[in-house]
Amino acid sequence: MPPFRAIVVFYHVALLDSIARAADRLGVTPSAVSQQVRVLEEQVGTSLVTRSGRNVRLTEAGERYFEEISEHVESIIRSTETMRGIRKPTTIAIRATPTIATKWLLPRLGDFLAREPGTEVHLDGSNEPVDFTRDAVDLEIRHGTGGWPGLHVEPLTSERFLPVCSPSLAGPGTLSFEDFVRFRLIQSVKAQIQWATGFDAVGIAEPRIAARLSFDRSHMAIEAASLGLGIALESELMMESELRSGRLVVPVSRTPELRMSTQWLVCPRSNLRKRRVVRLLEWLREKAIEWQENSPANSIDFLPK
Repeated sequence: MPPFRAIVVFYHVALLDSIARAADRLGVTPSAVSQQVRVLEEQVGTSLVTRSGRNVRLTEAGERYFEEISEHVESIIRSTETMRGIRKPTTIAIRATPTIATKWLLPRLGDFLAREPGTEVHLDGSNEPVDFTRDAVDLEIRHGTGGWPGLHVEPLTSERFLPVCSPSLAGPGTLSFEDFVRFRLIQSVKAQIQWATGFDAVGIAEPRIAARLSFDRSHMAIEAASLGLGIALESELMMESELRSGRLVVPVSRTPELRMSTQWLVCPRSNLRKRRVVRLLEWLREKAIEWQENSPANSIDFLPK
């Protein structure tokens, strides 16, 4: 029977991908950690980790063993802390762009906290991509095209981009794309789909309009459209509440279906071994499916492709 101390040490090494960080977490020396890992490997009869500089990587056997023991070790740690009167919350750190954090994640976060009452969430609203070797972030919702090698990357959902404006500017279905020449066009310079794509999708050239209003954040472009300052072309994901409340309407009777994924769930693959990250990912996938099924844009008439 392997000594429990060796199992706990291996659990922390696997969780942190580092002998040095595991030693710091456990309050022992790195050599003591390495010794306990060797003891466990001798007991189970196979190699569990391989060294790569200061970091370690689990072998295939190590991955399987970690999956088998992690739930039990975490349960024992929690029970021990409860007996000692320690109720240390589980902390999960998320980074997301200010727009997706404010417009989509925050309205749903209460449900996650209700499901995970012992979890403390740290939400960092920033456009700066996470450096996972330096930043203490478990999961990032990153804006972009999804091409980040060496990381676990999956789309949050597929979004549709819609022309929208305040009903004080134009009523639903009262304009055509040709009419947009009479209005100020609002755009977010970082948006994946720009006005040129929208005009091209309906087969007309983008008009050279002097009256433009540009922002470097989508939530500012959405708010400007809500205030009646012009017509914006934005993602349904970012303006859900404005569409539901009627602060924004689609001023054309039919619009091209400009669909793509711009928000991605990103983390190191090793973070997928952390149960708190797995639970967060499962919850985000569930919420994304619910949103897709109930998006206010589902009632909009799209042009055939």
